[in-house]
Amino acid sequence: MTNQNFHIPAKARTVSLALLVIGALALIAGGITMLGNDHSSTRFWASLLQNSVFFLLICVASLFLMAATSLAQAAWIVSFRRIPEAIGSIVWILGIVVFVVIAILVLTDNTHIYPWLEDGHIPHNGRNGLKHFFLSKPFFLVWSAITVALWGWLGKKMSSLSLEMGKNKDKAVKLFWKNFNYSAAFLFVFAITLASTIPWLWLMSIDAHWFSTMFSWYTFASSFVSGMSMIMLWMLYTKRHGNLELVTDEHVHDVGKFMFAFTIFWTYLWFSQFMLIWYANIPEETVYFKIRMHGPYAFFFWTNLVFNFVAPLLILMSAPAKRNYFVVSVVAVIILVGHWIDFYQIVMPGTVGEDWHLGWYEIGLACGFVGLVIFLVSNKLSKSPQIPENHPYLKETVIHVS
Repeated sequence: MTNQNFHIPAKARTVSLALLVIGALALIAGGITMLGNDHSSTRFWASLLQNSVFFLLICVASLFLMAATSLAQAAWIVSFRRIPEAIGSIVWILGIVVFVVIAILVLTDNTHIYPWLEDGHIPHNGRNGLKHFFLSKPFFLVWSAITVALWGWLGKKMSSLSLEMGKNKDKAVKLFWKNFNYSAAFLFVFAITLASTIPWLWLMSIDAHWFSTMFSWYTFASSFVSGMSMIMLWMLYTKRHGNLELVTDEHVHDVGKFMFAFTIFWTYLWFSQFMLIWYANIPEETVYFKIRMHGPYAFFFWTNLVFNFVAPLLILMSAPAKRNYFVVSVVAVIILVGHWIDFYQIVMPGTVGEDWHLGWYEIGLACGFVGLVIFLVSNKLSKSPQIPENHPYLKETVIHVS
């Protein structure tokens, strides 16, 4: 283990700062040019909501992976555990960004994004009593704040316990089980937030009269496969620069299998949701897919399937492909772009409607968030040893065979 520390390459720092500048300029220019009229203002806030939520949720996926593997006492992740720890540790920053965005939308009664803010949009009757409570300013803001706070705090806690484990050999086992308990707590929080309520509030309530019992799982599958793709890219990037010496083709193969498996899982949920709504042909449900499948978003509807199902399925089907660093890197980028498009077609039809845009503002804003993630994660990686010394399963990860 000759190279324990990750030194941020000058090129990575330059690229991240350049992307941050592009994002900042797009945001400023968008604010100046778009906030003057209703439609342009809606485009401004819709794209900001889409990007901030997307990048937050794929970082939360790293926390889920850490927690799930801790409870399963899995050894294979130990060799590259610092990667999801670094990604998960920035959740609190992205969480604040998301909360600021949704708080502005709710407190300013932006009915173009959240139509339920308009009084009377949801009829006042006995059937909608619970829905009025759920889609109300106090509940929306309080529950969002609690969620972001818990995600951020638990993410930093799990990361700090892991780092402390490497510094204190005598207490390593005790810290391991303490992290086990925090992981269990995170999975409980995850179950009542991202696996259920949060996608309803932040995304599904954009179309307040439409609902799907599969929507939260659909959102989870999309964010998790994107999160695994991000982990793959960071893992191979740091390994290319001489770090993560314990990572072998077996570990790359395992992450590739998760990318492949959750591509199938996402497709299963996509088809189940679509097929049931199409077969039932209930007007208040099919209207959601009409604008996406037969309207101006048809291109994104089919691109979504090609990027998120057809390409990963065909490319990653064979075992050698999952061990080829170039191939899995390309597929990881395809998946991330594909699910960004997925979130785009979740948000835009219900906000900007048929007059959609995918121009300098949307692309510039996405670049800004990519730069922010690269900058924050690389800085976090540079501050901790890349090998989790004193971890009880360090030996098992060294001899791991998938």
